[in-house]
Amino acid sequence: MDPKTAAVLAAGFCMGIGSIGPAIAIGNLVGRALDGMARQPEASGQIQTAMFIGVAFAEAISLYALVVAFLLIFVV
Repeated sequence: MDPKTAAVLAAGFCMGIGSIGPAIAIGNLVGRALDGMARQPEASGQIQTAMFIGVAFAEAISLYALVVAFLLIFVV
């Protein structure tokens, strides 16, 4: 197999596997935040702020996978 083909294939796997975890985490996080807001509507502002911070951290993981995929595609 050609090294460039292997690098592109590895980049695809990197993005596929690297985005499954954050997708599950964001879905779980938003679901739990909505449950918390439904139980305590008066605390929805604090819950929403914490939710957005958690979503940003989870999304950063998929951005790291994107950077690694770009490195595999364009550097190799």
